Amino acid sequence: MRDLKYRLKVMVMMMVIVSWRCVLGLENINPIFFDEGLSHLFGESNLIRSPDDRSVRLLLDKYTGSGFISSSMYQHGFFSSLIKLPGANTAGLVVAFYTSNGDVFVKNHDELDIEFLGNVEGKPWRFQTNMYGNGSTSRGREERYRLWFDPSKEFHRYSILWNPTKIIFWVDDVPIREIKRKEEMKGDYPQKPMSLYATIWDASSWATSGGKFGVDYTFSPFVSEFKDIALDGCNVSESLTTVTRDNYNNINCSASDQFLMTSDYSTISPKQAAAMRRFRERYMYYSYCYDTVRYAVPPPECVILTAEKDRFRDTGRLKFGGSHTKVHRARKRRRRNRSTPVVSAEL
Repeated sequence: MRDLKYRLKVMVMMMVIVSWRCVLGLENINPIFFDEGLSHLFGESNLIRSPDDRSVRLLLDKYTGSGFISSSMYQHGFFSSLIKLPGANTAGLVVAFYTSNGDVFVKNHDELDIEFLGNVEGKPWRFQTNMYGNGSTSRGREERYRLWFDPSKEFHRYSILWNPTKIIFWVDDVPIREIKRKEEMKGDYPQKPMSLYATIWDASSWATSGGKFGVDYTFSPFVSEFKDIALDGCNVSESLTTVTRDNYNNINCSASDQFLMTSDYSTISPKQAAAMRRFRERYMYYSYCYDTVRYAVPPPECVILTAEKDRFRDTGRLKFGGSHTKVHRARKRRRRNRSTPVVSAEL
């Protein structure tokens, strides 16, 4: 009887995994070996590669953080990794998974960010997404969120889709943010080749409660793990020995762009759209689109939803303290009684 229950449990788990893979089109994701497309960025011995070269650990101790970078630059792409974050007291800590070209285009760089922000012990990780185009650092486009799971307990997949017409940030099978390119955005939409980065570092000056809580190195080393990393896009470094401000426009990326614009992870299904709406209703606690103190007129890519707008102050932050309200506590109690995550995009 126990053996039968075990087999049934395994079958259910496999069905869930297959469904999850199909939702995001993960059957088309081909993880790479570290040596295939990644390079050590900084941190000396604080970057530890697995024996099979499929995963890497990034450590932060009192001496240094660490990071890796893609060996090539990409003109549009899909960048994805399974990530597990440090546990315990992570105040002041930042783990980042992002694309950038700041080393080549110093004064007019592009960037797409997923940044995980540590917290004091007993408080959950938070994270933010951001976009810069053509050096538009004075016009940041941050959104901040909580998660519906503990990212230090197990691996979850985080992904960035960037093609000529849209950007989508994914957490597992849930699209959490979509930016559709508008002509009015002009150079604020990233348009130049970027590299993929992953880093862990000390951001005590701002990451937790505006710098109130810094990194406590009695808990170090802090370990973040990355595995099954995927890079898919127009690899401009295959054609150019060195990418410069003048030569990247000579590369023809039409075939790759067409693939990126029609792939499963560039399309949001109705169920995924509903999951994104639920996520943003329940877990987003800051949006630049509703920050009228910062932007009297919302940037052109903003889609203002009345139901969403009513939840935010003019600073772009939630009214009534966000997750500390009775409403949110009631939602948490209801979620504990559910077997399926409230933002799942299950088939």
